[in-house]
Amino acid sequence: MGVRQSRVAVHDLAVGMFVSDLDRPWHTTPFPIQGFYIRTQEDIRSLVSHCKWVIVDVAEVRDNSEYDDANAPVFARRASNRRPTEVLKLPPIHVKNAVRHEITSSLKKELKLSGRLLDDAEDALERVIRRFRENQYQVSDFGPLERVTRSMAESIVRNPDALIWLSRVREHDDYTYQHALNSSVWALVCGRHMGLQEGLLGHLAMGAMLAHIGKVELPASILQNERRLDRDEFIQFQTYVESGASRLEAAGLSRAVVSVVRGHRERHNGSGFPSGVKGDRIPLLAKIAGLADCYEGLIEPRADETPLTPAQAVSQLFEQRNIEFQEDLVERFIQAVGIYPTGTLVELTGGQRGVVVAHSPARRLWPKVMVMTDAARQPLKSAKVINLATYNEDRAAGDTLQVEGCLPFGTDGLHPSHYDVTGAESRWRLKNLVGG
Repeated sequence: MGVRQSRVAVHDLAVGMFVSDLDRPWHTTPFPIQGFYIRTQEDIRSLVSHCKWVIVDVAEVRDNSEYDDANAPVFARRASNRRPTEVLKLPPIHVKNAVRHEITSSLKKELKLSGRLLDDAEDALERVIRRFRENQYQVSDFGPLERVTRSMAESIVRNPDALIWLSRVREHDDYTYQHALNSSVWALVCGRHMGLQEGLLGHLAMGAMLAHIGKVELPASILQNERRLDRDEFIQFQTYVESGASRLEAAGLSRAVVSVVRGHRERHNGSGFPSGVKGDRIPLLAKIAGLADCYEGLIEPRADETPLTPAQAVSQLFEQRNIEFQEDLVERFIQAVGIYPTGTLVELTGGQRGVVVAHSPARRLWPKVMVMTDAARQPLKSAKVINLATYNEDRAAGDTLQVEGCLPFGTDGLHPSHYDVTGAESRWRLKNLVGG
């Protein structure tokens, strides 16, 4: 499939075009991602108000009619191949008694405080899953998990980067636990950004952690081929949601937690399961958990599937605004986790490679990066931390340092855990990195 780029005046734009670049820096516009499909006339009006011209990608689109006619399950298709049955637009989400959470702990301090949290969470979750398999669970089995998710919420409130860092760089072999833990962290970061109170954050973390508990009753053949199921297998797969929610309800868990489990696979336009509810009938915490669950599945799928980079994943979520996920929620999620979330391996325009250690919602494309190699990709003796937003301030466009792209985790000896991420930001010049 070939792609060519064309410069188009904003007044000549049409719904369906893919905007790949602007006539101004992306961070000076309200668009949350770099590159998106024009979905509505409102998108065009917004582009007109900020730009004179844009670059659009013109692609030769492969005919997907044979695949669509085969009635492949919707969840198995890439977003760009889906034919949305309904676009549902609602007013922006209003969080009652929203809290403005300030960062009250440094990354160094928070990493020390929360260093064992994810291990403790994994142990607690493993115990719950084991008891579920044995069908001998009782409400007291959930106590340790409830306590650790409350501690996770408290840590995210103090400093959201620490747990993201730990979840991204820790070695983890079991997909079930990895997915549950990471989804819970993404959900907490989003909930914090939206101003949820700590009590609600605790319910959100617990629900996201237990969202897939009903899968203990499914055969391994279905779990390992989740995105390649036929119609009958997909019907069986769907049962995990209500099975898990019902058993948690019977065990005495709070209604808030159970509603997250029951609603995390529902979708904004009613295309989800198990009930097919839409819009405001999906509880807010379940909406957040569902979006976080989807995002984690895109960037960290099972071993036999190709992961998307975080930038590709948020672009795919953005395509699904007001289809699978409410537009306002998608944009807040992207603001919360960033185009390049903490822990993302990146290559800079100068050739140096490193890992994102923090991002700013106001400078989505200019995160803080811990540089680990020089321009020749040789490892540095000690990492250099640079805030791209600070470094690029007042520089001409041709002199700025940018993220060239994301790299797969584990790329060519890039091991963030081998460096001290908690040190003070280094003051350095680009020539220092080029020379090693």
